[in-house]
Amino acid sequence: MGLRDILTGRHEVKGPAPDRLFAITTAYVTLQAGHGIEPAGKAAIVFQALSSGEFETALKETEEVVAATCGESGTTLASQDDSYGYRWMVLSNPAGKPSVEDLAVGINAVASSIEMAGHGERLLCAVFAFADAKGQRIYFIYNYKRGYWYPFVPAGAGGSEQAQQRSTERELQLKAQIGGELPVEPEIERWFPLWGIPI
Repeated sequence: MGLRDILTGRHEVKGPAPDRLFAITTAYVTLQAGHGIEPAGKAAIVFQALSSGEFETALKETEEVVAATCGESGTTLASQDDSYGYRWMVLSNPAGKPSVEDLAVGINAVASSIEMAGHGERLLCAVFAFADAKGQRIYFIYNYKRGYWYPFVPAGAGGSEQAQQRSTERELQLKAQIGGELPVEPEIERWFPLWGIPI
């Protein structure tokens, strides 16, 4: 079973817990200063879209909220649908100016708007991208249905996701490095891989 299978309709949504989501804004300082892991300046939120005019209107309003919230920082928002029918809203900082804080504010604005429109149960997860000194992409995933974070490190040939391999050893190392600052999912079997992340 994949992340989407588990996350869709199996559990009640706890709702976006801003305090837990915003834990990434302090945890990344430890990642950066203590472990040489740098923010990539991108984050995304993924949810199950509805093909209804009302839902699309809510999303349009969400985009306007995010534009107003993040406009001064230069953070941009783009959306795309994946092959599974899920909608990704991708936030990007201006080139050379990564700001985990701005990304977290934007992600929270999207999640809050979707929840206020009555569609909170459709939120799946938020994803923040980082990279280590070797250029290895590292993702921290916030599961809205569980209210926990977990690391995900693709480790295919050359770091490619095409092989759909992951570095479990590196993920456990990251848990040890950051577990005191992020509410990390305690059940490791729930650290579901998320392939095709568009950030």
